Amino acid sequence: MSANEMIKNIEALQEMEAFLEEVKNETEALRDSIKADMLAKGIDEMEVGQYIVRWTPVLTTRFDSTGFKKSHGDLYKEFTKQTASRRFSISC
Repeated sequence: MSANEMIKNIEALQEMEAFLEEVKNETEALRDSIKADMLAKGIDEMEVGQYIVRWTPVLTTRFDSTGFKKSHGDLYKEFTKQTASRRFSISC
């Protein structure tokens, strides 16, 4: 691939990423608007036309690896492993 083709691809990629970020922000704004309406109405489920919208509390249990590492450092080291990956980035 020539330098000009690479620059063209990078610029196209950056343009698409900016567009995706804009769409993501708009999507999140719409989602927040629906949630705000449900919160104002004091409901966590509503039926609107053909749609059923739910915004319900969910309880999850997560492992506190930081706390475990502090109190059981040797055991933490024994059961952790490194993984390799590659990071892609573009800067100017």
